[in-house]
Amino acid sequence: MNRKNKWKDYYTNQAREEKWLARSVYKLEEIDKKYRLIRPGFRILDLGCYPGSWSQYCIKRVGKRGEVVGLDIKVPDFISTENFRFIEADILNPKTVRLVREVGKIDAVISDMAPKTTGISLVDTSQSLALAEKALEISLAVLKEKGHFLCKVFEGEDFKAFRDKVSGCFCQLKTLRPSAVRKKSREVYLLGLKLVK
Repeated sequence: MNRKNKWKDYYTNQAREEKWLARSVYKLEEIDKKYRLIRPGFRILDLGCYPGSWSQYCIKRVGKRGEVVGLDIKVPDFISTENFRFIEADILNPKTVRLVREVGKIDAVISDMAPKTTGISLVDTSQSLALAEKALEISLAVLKEKGHFLCKVFEGEDFKAFRDKVSGCFCQLKTLRPSAVRKKSREVYLLGLKLVK
């Protein structure tokens, strides 16, 4: 087994052992531990929540007084708890923003969405940016004052312009690359702290 596969399996095996639904949970956990993004009693909106590890993590962090709302075109497996609500919707559908507004004000919007990759860099980064733009649009519609925003985006030629746009909406902006991100991946996370109304 080569070094690349060993590295890949480390997070996959750890997630399996710790009963998480996907290895991506460790990206959110690292960010949360450093910036206290998810807190007890918070209402969280998880965009593109399938397979469910980010929602699973948030449910534990917000506790019984909090709530997690997941949105995806596919229902996450194995999540059944009173403080989790699921909305089946396509984020790129124009009606989705109105649908999400109905859930009320949110403390933090998180998004680990990624397009189905083609292997063509320009196409993949463009599609990733479209998802990130939609995540930001929804965030601005539902976040409470001083709410937080976290989204994944592939770095490409329009990344800086999008980063600047997010920066103008929040008091602080962080560009992050958690340890669990695969080394050859172009994905980074933008974290906007404290929405400016």
